[in-house]
Amino acid sequence: MKLNDKLSSLARPVKELTAEDEALTRALDSEVSGHNPGLRAAYGLGPDTAAQLLVTAGGNPERMRTEASFAALCGVAPVPASSDRTNRHRMSRGGDRDANAALCRIALVRLSSDPRTRAYVARQTAAGRTKREIIRLLRRAIAREMFRRCLTTTVTVPGIADLRPLRQLRNITLTAVAQHFGVWPTTISRLERGLSRDDDLAHAYRYWIQTA
Repeated sequence: MKLNDKLSSLARPVKELTAEDEALTRALDSEVSGHNPGLRAAYGLGPDTAAQLLVTAGGNPERMRTEASFAALCGVAPVPASSDRTNRHRMSRGGDRDANAALCRIALVRLSSDPRTRAYVARQTAAGRTKREIIRLLRRAIAREMFRRCLTTTVTVPGIADLRPLRQLRNITLTAVAQHFGVWPTTISRLERGLSRDDDLAHAYRYWIQTA
């Protein structure tokens, strides 16, 4: 067997698994968006994190009375850790660890790309808080937001199905779009296919493509 044939043979299962993963992601996204579009519309949530929070909330209705109880359920309620000279708190090690991990992923996404979150971190840093303390506060704030969103279904998730046809109609390549917005072509591709969500980018992309 020639080298190219061997490589093609090895690549075939990868392509099949990738296609299956993308199909499952789209199906999960459809289910989550249909069940609670408000939660799915939150910045930094993917289908997996949104689904996990819905599972956590749905499996523990008795612990959804207040946002504080939801924070405790997710393991982000503040735990006193003061000493004689300092008054501080630490992260909880209890609660639903899968929900805790979901909140952590949301926090990391927002830290990397959300201007409001970055501004918040800058303010807290200037106030003398450590990185660990800031992450704890951020996850607690996200839990508060997620609690409110888990209890409402009134927010509609913006559609993205028109983006790829618009781009193709104008004969604009993924690379050209990516260069315009300063992102990787895969970012635009995943956005078009509904595999990742960035409502601000989608809005800017739609406006740009319509006026290009």
